[in-house]
Amino acid sequence: MKINYDEIGLKAGLEIHIQLDTRHKLFCNCPTKLVEEGSEDVFERELRPAKSELGEVDVAAMLEWKRGRIYEYHAPRDSSCLVEADEEPPHELNREALAIALAVAKALHSSIVDEIHVMRKIVIDGSNTTGFQRTSIIALGGYLEDEGGRIGIQTICLEEDAARKLGEEKDRVKYKLDRLGIPLIEIATAPDIHDPVQAERVAFKIGQLVRLTGKAKRGLGTIRQDLNVSIKGGEKIEIKGVQHLYLISKVVEYEAIRQLKLLEIRDELYRRGVKPEQVSGEIHDVTEVFKNTKSKIIRRILGRKGYGVYAIVLPRFKGLLGWEVQPGRRFGTELADYARVWGGVGGLFHTDELPAYGISAEEVEKLYEYLKADHGRDAIVFIADRRDRAFAALEAVIERVRYAFKGVPPETRAANPDGTTRYMRPRPGAARMYPETDIPPVEVTDELLAEADKIVPEPFDVKLQRFVEEYGLSRELAKAILNNIRLDLFEKLVDKYGDKVSPTIIAATIENTIKGLRKDGVPIENISDEHIEETIALVAGGVVAKEAIPEILAYLARNTDKSAEEAAKELGLTGLSREEIESIVDRIVSENIGKILERGERSFGLIMGKVMAIVRGKADGKLVASIVRAKIKSVLASRD
Repeated sequence: MKINYDEIGLKAGLEIHIQLDTRHKLFCNCPTKLVEEGSEDVFERELRPAKSELGEVDVAAMLEWKRGRIYEYHAPRDSSCLVEADEEPPHELNREALAIALAVAKALHSSIVDEIHVMRKIVIDGSNTTGFQRTSIIALGGYLEDEGGRIGIQTICLEEDAARKLGEEKDRVKYKLDRLGIPLIEIATAPDIHDPVQAERVAFKIGQLVRLTGKAKRGLGTIRQDLNVSIKGGEKIEIKGVQHLYLISKVVEYEAIRQLKLLEIRDELYRRGVKPEQVSGEIHDVTEVFKNTKSKIIRRILGRKGYGVYAIVLPRFKGLLGWEVQPGRRFGTELADYARVWGGVGGLFHTDELPAYGISAEEVEKLYEYLKADHGRDAIVFIADRRDRAFAALEAVIERVRYAFKGVPPETRAANPDGTTRYMRPRPGAARMYPETDIPPVEVTDELLAEADKIVPEPFDVKLQRFVEEYGLSRELAKAILNNIRLDLFEKLVDKYGDKVSPTIIAATIENTIKGLRKDGVPIENISDEHIEETIALVAGGVVAKEAIPEILAYLARNTDKSAEEAAKELGLTGLSREEIESIVDRIVSENIGKILERGERSFGLIMGKVMAIVRGKADGKLVASIVRAKIKSVLASRD
């Protein structure tokens, strides 16, 4: 579907959350590391919403409470303490994390607040033992330059990361507390983004800027992007948990499509002359219709005590539930999301997709007759489950269907791995924020700002010029590495090994070699920063030649448990001595003496190629070339 984003009035804003690589967590002295093994304590909690100072209860918190779930927490002793368990008051705000956040605020031209106050944000999905997340505003305003126009920055916050989810059952969720409390910087942009590609580009630039402080964590889960997307006539939709940068443009595109389709459904309802009040709230027990069904799904459910089939009629909705609103997702899928979230059911059936799932055409006809519905115009939604769950689910479906007459409901959605989204919960209200009374305010002093100045990222244009002039990179390679997600790794490796390995080789490894390996079918997603650094260290130490880099990285991509040193040994790439190289060159020269005498110095390419076929990865190409030239000259001189 081709979309004119200017015409539909697309607006998007980003909330980028990046873990900071500090020595300690935000409110205690525990290390900021994830722990897979080791001793741990396990305890359970139940969480409930509380009224705000204005006597209001947040709707999103109310939904989580209605689910009635128990939260099981696994607290590793190596990376959590009584603070994470909510058995000890939080310590003062981490000064190192604060300095990093201030440095980012300076780089984004933001106005830093005079005094930092920590707030509590209600979150009772179990991801925090306290029932709230601690967050603080560091700066307001600012901007980021982009090819599509200047992008405004609304807020820069410093907050604690949530607990790590281990698994989920119907009434129980398990979390690990190693991630809880790791400092996060949250950067929220203004809705100044107007096309999907720009959204992805801006997210990359913000992430790159934070990484350039040298204080950002790397790896899956260390950066998360939330999006706010709307179109003309639609609603601001919050989309949570976009893990991968490359999904951002797709998520924005698919959300724009979804809102357009929902507006089309609204218009179609009015064209059909349907009114919201015609959607009654009556729920019917239709178990009788399916008592002899051949549907394995329904038969299995009806075999349990207290379970039945319950239905609602949607007048003149026939065909609409099958309308695709996102690739692979229909309007009926949207209703099923509401049923799952509010009722805890596995899903629902609707007549736009039947007969199917073992449900026969005769049963569909009987269902219409039983409910006195119009087979030619009406749609029927039904759920097979325990009565209380089915009723809660269908009541949520009814409310969602009634909102179809308005168009797009305001809601929070979760990103799926394919870029589509699913209903998650209602959008939270202002009642979820209130002051944290256990942590004293922090004055932003000149001393603290001076600490931040030391890690303010260098502007991109200045960095580009430095890479060309100081490191000797070509302008093309310098631009490419500036736009590479491993830019911070490049600078780290140049700082450590640049006196022994050319910055051009390091940049080409990160930018060109890895892309080349991907074209060859190598699973480059398995190549870690550690793999690259270990390989460059081998070159710097003279253990392997630079020509060995692609082969070692390809091996490590397929054998992630190995080190670069192990890879070099198993591949037989450990370096040859000068004497060994000269011996090989002597042999190749003697075998091709006739061609050397015939071609003279033009035989260099032939001899060099034959030698490199033997020593590639085991000897530096420049050294081999100098030996080959010397040997050829020696042969030619002896025959004069």
